[in-house]
Amino acid sequence: MSGRAHGPVEPDLEWCYEAVQGVSRTFALTVDVLEEPMASHICVGYLLCRVADTVEDAGHIPPEAQSDVLRTYRRAIDPDDDTDIAAFREAVDEWLPAPAERNDDWEVVAEAPTIVATFAEFDPEARDAIVPPVVEMVDGMAMFVDRHATEGGLRIDDRDELEQYCYYAAGTVGNLITNLLTRGDITEDRARRLRDTAEEFGLLLQLVNVSKDVYDDYTEENNVYLPAEWLADEGVDQERVVHPENRESSARVVDRTAEYARSFLDDAQAYLETMPLSNGNTMEAWTVPYLLAVGTLRELSSRPEDALTEAGVKISRQEVFAVMSVAGDAGRDSLAELRQTIARTPFHRAVEPAD
Repeated sequence: MSGRAHGPVEPDLEWCYEAVQGVSRTFALTVDVLEEPMASHICVGYLLCRVADTVEDAGHIPPEAQSDVLRTYRRAIDPDDDTDIAAFREAVDEWLPAPAERNDDWEVVAEAPTIVATFAEFDPEARDAIVPPVVEMVDGMAMFVDRHATEGGLRIDDRDELEQYCYYAAGTVGNLITNLLTRGDITEDRARRLRDTAEEFGLLLQLVNVSKDVYDDYTEENNVYLPAEWLADEGVDQERVVHPENRESSARVVDRTAEYARSFLDDAQAYLETMPLSNGNTMEAWTVPYLLAVGTLRELSSRPEDALTEAGVKISRQEVFAVMSVAGDAGRDSLAELRQTIARTPFHRAVEPAD
C-alpha cells in the first residue's frame, strides 16, 4: 500500500478494507465473511484501534512523546472534544517512517484522517457503539506507556497487570463488537449474556498472542508481557527472557500463560453461542479466530519453547483453510465438538478422508 497525496481528506471505505488485509490476517478473515453493515463497522472500528496499537508498540518513540501522541489521538476521536484528527496527524508526523519505508501498520497511522473521515459517514448509532471502547483502549494504552516509561518498553509485573493490559488491548474490542451486536431487536437477557462474556472473548485472543509472540514482542518492540513474577519463579530475568540459556525455564512460563488463556475458552465459546446474526453479523466471522486460537494453544502446548525463538508458534495454512471451510456451516451446536477436535489434532488431518 503506498502513501497518498494529502489534499482534503475524503472517506474511502475501499482503502480501509485493503488496509485491514495488510495489518491483520485474523481480522481480515473476519471482515471478509461479515456482511454489511457489520463488515464496514468492524473494519473501520478495528483500524481506529490499530492506529493506537501501532503507536503504543513503537520502540523508536520516547515514552513521553508516545503518551502525548496517544492522548492527542484520544481527543481527536472523542466527539465531545474539539481536537481534529489533523492535530494527531501533525503530532505523529515526526515519528512516521519515510513513505518508502512504511510498513502496512505505519501506513494505517499515516492515513488516520482517511479512517476517521470514513468513520464519520457511519450512522450515529454505529458511531456511538464504536467510540467508547476505542477511547477506553487509548486511555489504557497511554496509562501503560506512562507506567513503564523508565523501562523504555512494557514490562508486565504480575497476572493482574497482564489481565489489565489484555483488557485494554482486546477486551475493549470485545465490548466494541458487543455494542454493535446489541443494537436493534435483542432481548435484555441475551444482551446481558453477551456483555458478561465479551471481555473474555477478547482476553482469550490477546493472551494467545502474548503466549506465542514472546520473541517478536521482545526483539522488535522491547515489550515483555510474560509477568516478571512468573519468570522470577523460574529464576529468569525479564531482560533475558529469550536468551538461549533460559529457554527451558522461560518455556514453562509460556506454558503457564497459555494455560491462563485456556481459562477463558468456555466464556468465549458462550459468547459465540449467544451472539445474534443480525446487522450483517455471521457466525463464521468469529468462529474462525476462536478455533484458530484453540489450534494455536494446542501447538503452544506441544512446543512452548518455539515462542522464544524466531521460528515462533503458528498453525499451518492447511489448518487455517480447513477451519475456514467448515466455519461457514458450523452452527452454534457444533462449536464444542469442533473445539474438542482442534484441541487434539490439526484440523486438516482430523477431517481428511481415511485411506
